[in-house]
Amino acid sequence: MIDAREFKDQVIDLVDELYITQKDNIERCAEIVTECIENGGVVHVFGSGHSVGLGIDITGRVGSLVPIHIMETSDFVTKGIVPLSEFQDKTNIFERRPNVAQKLYALYDIKPQDVFIVISNSGINGLVIDIAALAKEQGHKVIIVTSMKHTMVEDSRHPSGKKLYMFGDVVIDNCGPHGDALMKTDTDAKVCSVSSICNNLIAQSLAARVIQMLEEHEKEVPVLTGDETHDTELIERYKGRI
Repeated sequence: MIDAREFKDQVIDLVDELYITQKDNIERCAEIVTECIENGGVVHVFGSGHSVGLGIDITGRVGSLVPIHIMETSDFVTKGIVPLSEFQDKTNIFERRPNVAQKLYALYDIKPQDVFIVISNSGINGLVIDIAALAKEQGHKVIIVTSMKHTMVEDSRHPSGKKLYMFGDVVIDNCGPHGDALMKTDTDAKVCSVSSICNNLIAQSLAARVIQMLEEHEKEVPVLTGDETHDTELIERYKGRI
C-alpha cells in the first residue's frame, strides 16, 4: 500500500540526490546559458512528450527569462509547412521521417551564439538525437537532460546506435528511475512518474543561477516583470526568434 506521504518522502530523497550529484553540471550549464544571453543569443529547448515541460516551465510567465524558445514539431503545421492530416498520419509517423531535424532547425532564425537544451528521459529515440547531433554539427553548445538510470539499460533506436547523452557538452542526469515511475505497488506495476518534477527543478535551478550570474556580471537581466511596457519592449527585442 502506498500513500501521498511516502511519495513525498521519496521525492525529497530524489531531489536531494539530484542537487548533490548534479550541482556542478547545473553550474556549467548556467555558465553556457549566461554567455549565450550576454552575446544576444537565444536558448532553444527541444523535448518530445512530457519532456517539453522543462521549457514550458521557464517561459512566458512573470519572472521567466525571455530569450528561451521552445522548438515543437507542431510548428510544421502552425507555420503552414504540412497539413494537419499529414502531421497526424499514424501509418507514416511524422517524427520518424528522414530529415525532420534539419527541416525543424530550418524553421527558425537560429544564430551562431545560440544554445540548445535537448531533453529526453530515455535518450534513445531518433528525433531528439538528430536535433542534438545537428546542433553540434552547426557549432552550438548542447545541454542534455536525461535519466542515466534509464538510458544506460536501454538500446538506442537511432540508426547510429548512439544515445542522446553522447552529444552533450554538458549532461544533467535528472536522477529518475528506469521507467520513470518511482513507487512500487502490491502488483508488478510501478506508479508516480517523476521526470517532470526533476526536469522542472533542473530548469528553475538553472534559470535562477543564470539570473544570478547576469547580476554578478552587471548585465541586463531579460526577465518578464509583469509591467506591460517593459515586457512588450523586451519581447519585441527577440521578435521572430522566440
